[in-house]
Amino acid sequence: MRVLVLNSGSSSLKFRLFDVPGVKAGGSPQVGRAVTQGAVKGIGGTATLEIGGLEQRPVRDAKEVHDHVQALRWVFERLSGNPTEHPGEGPFGTVEAVGHRVVHGGDRFTEPVVITDAVEKEIDALSELAPLHNPACLAGIRGARAVLGSRIPMVAVFDTAFHRSLPDAARLYALPLELADRHHIRRYGFHGIAHASLAAGYAAHTGRPLDQSRLITLQLGNGCSITAIAGGRSVDTSMGFTPLEGLVMGTRSGDVDPTVVSYLAERERVPASDVEQWLNERSGLLGLSGRTNDMRELLRAASEERDSRAELAIELFCYRARKYLGAYLAALGGADAVVFGGGIGEAAPVIRARICEGMVWCGLRLDPGRNDAAVRLEPGRAARISADGTRPEAYVVAADEETWIARETARCVRAAGRGFTA
Repeated sequence: MRVLVLNSGSSSLKFRLFDVPGVKAGGSPQVGRAVTQGAVKGIGGTATLEIGGLEQRPVRDAKEVHDHVQALRWVFERLSGNPTEHPGEGPFGTVEAVGHRVVHGGDRFTEPVVITDAVEKEIDALSELAPLHNPACLAGIRGARAVLGSRIPMVAVFDTAFHRSLPDAARLYALPLELADRHHIRRYGFHGIAHASLAAGYAAHTGRPLDQSRLITLQLGNGCSITAIAGGRSVDTSMGFTPLEGLVMGTRSGDVDPTVVSYLAERERVPASDVEQWLNERSGLLGLSGRTNDMRELLRAASEERDSRAELAIELFCYRARKYLGAYLAALGGADAVVFGGGIGEAAPVIRARICEGMVWCGLRLDPGRNDAAVRLEPGRAARISADGTRPEAYVVAADEETWIARETARCVRAAGRGFTA
């Protein structure tokens, strides 16, 4: 069976098509190889399409694409050759289910769910809590429905769902409970699919069951978060009511005194919403360095140009991550492993080393050779980077969100009685 996974951004659409073998009753779907994958970028103008996989030659193309519907028709046209009469069919087999990454599920969605009109409306209502993310997710859902019709089941897999297990001490803010309950203010957490994938990658690599492990996972990219996992369940995480809280990120400030918003609004004579936009889009590595949110460029500038602001941005980034790492070691009462993932976490050994610097007090010590060698891993692969005989161990895992989404999609569709039986 073929499962298509879609990850929609405001102007982009990433996709991966999987083989998912049938499973016997009571079993768990095992995702096979990815048949093909790619992305459409620049939706709303001159867009580019890149496709690469095991069953066809690489494709690169460009044309005007106004919305996600056109983007998906373009993808199916290149994959199947005839999207109009038989969308989703062709030399790659029939698409039989579609899994969508959805950022915010609020209190309502704590598990993957088959998308109905009612579910779609509720995801739309949650756009108030995730205005930069949920509308893009909806665009992908509606685009897929327009192209594939209603006969193919679609599943929403939520980034917030993994954090549904947060205990009250980690989930709640110290606000009047009646006020918080009335407005659904709580720490939802984000990047849940990535953190779940990192934990699963660690377990697969080491053979250690998650229900007997204590892990700290760091998802470090343009967005960054850290999660404490005990027995396979999230027990604390750095992102909260929105993805702004927590670590220093590419353009987000992370933790900041909330009175900064009203203070800057008054001093700069702008509405509070403008300040929130600055904290989301003009802060973090970009704001500190004054030049870029690209960690690769900052490392080069700090090393080759002796750029003091680039060095400041790197130092603050690593310090904040190290501070959270220490806090989560305390929250867990120690950890079996620290797991790095994400664009920076996977590809920047120097950042991993600087975050772990001075952590010998808790037993964490990296092996420089292993750390330097652990780059450009294949999705789902892992490598140990800690020194022999040390605890907690440290690993790099190439997060594979798409495989996780495909597995959850298969599980959800099968539970709903829509197939996936042997």
